[in-house]
Amino acid sequence: MPPAEVTVYEVGPRDGLQNEAERLPTSVKVELIERLAGAGLPAVEATSFVRPEWVPQLSDASEVMAALTRRPGVRYPVLVPNEAGMRRALESGAREIAVFGSVTESFARRNLNAGVEESLDAFAPVIERGHAEGLRVRGYLSMVFGDPWEGEVEVARVVEVARRMHALGVDELSLGDTIGVATPAHAGRVLDALDGEVPREALAVHFHDTYGQALANVLMALERGITTVDASVGGLGGCPFAGSATGNLATEDLVYMLDGLGVRTGVEIEPLVGVAWWIAGELGLEEPAGRAARALGPPPATIGGG
Repeated sequence: MPPAEVTVYEVGPRDGLQNEAERLPTSVKVELIERLAGAGLPAVEATSFVRPEWVPQLSDASEVMAALTRRPGVRYPVLVPNEAGMRRALESGAREIAVFGSVTESFARRNLNAGVEESLDAFAPVIERGHAEGLRVRGYLSMVFGDPWEGEVEVARVVEVARRMHALGVDELSLGDTIGVATPAHAGRVLDALDGEVPREALAVHFHDTYGQALANVLMALERGITTVDASVGGLGGCPFAGSATGNLATEDLVYMLDGLGVRTGVEIEPLVGVAWWIAGELGLEEPAGRAARALGPPPATIGGG
């Protein structure tokens, strides 16, 4: 049986936009975040405080946070890669941060310019500072199910790195299928192996839909007690450092399935679909990637912002 309630963790404004060729104006990014919050998303990852040359699409992180009207009860986490990013995030008024690591050496060196060991060492002071400032800290682990350079990742390796990252003090650990190769059986094996190593309530899942398996993988995770699922409005985003990755699981597809299962999310499907169509238009796309958005069609009138 799935859980009675699931937190839908929206990553579109950060993970979605960072891989889009189109660089949106700050005002559009702010409106996207506010519309998503207005549709009932409880957590909307707002931006990333990385160096602008690494992810130019998010080079206006401070401006986004300054312009954002924060809705009571909504979390607005930001990604920070290091202590410099942490300082900028604190200056912006962020109350929740995320660090981004990798299970595999190949991806860690391409994405973080450091190996797995070095990156874990670098996260420690960031996480410590975050907790000292009273911030909630999330950890991402990429390449949990497969790596374009190394192939399938050993489950024991996932357990080892996940256990160590959780031990650093992250409040939540998101397991990323960065190139979308996971299947339900594979997802089940990883989650079963983590049982007793990382508390189930501290885990989240982050699936890409490269092979159309994302919703099936989510269902497998729900049956194992996972209650936080990452998704991106309109299926936006992939990974700028992994060429084979396609879009994230579309938030509207996830919410449609959870509604059908009777799982509470607090998210309203109609305004969410409106956001998917609106942001697709802003990006110059003919339609959203999400199947639910395409099936339900564009709204008859533009939905107002947050």
